[in-house]
Amino acid sequence: MNILILNIRIMLFPIRCFTCNKVIGHKWNIYNNMKKDKCNSDQIFDKIGVHRYCCKRMFISHIELIDKILCYSDKKQ
Repeated sequence: MNILILNIRIMLFPIRCFTCNKVIGHKWNIYNNMKKDKCNSDQIFDKIGVHRYCCKRMFISHIELIDKILCYSDKKQ
């Protein structure tokens, strides 16, 4: 069995807000790209339509751990 390993960055952002259960996962890439362009967080949230504090918390407090976790994975090629 041949396994093709691709160099793809996997997103581990939650699909729904933990508090209000609103779907927010599809807005992560937009938020992340605008944050890299040095946009203000308030402007970003207005543009992507996130108005609740609980949903904003999900974006602000998210940490990408996948890069750190992959260091410990078994790479069998």
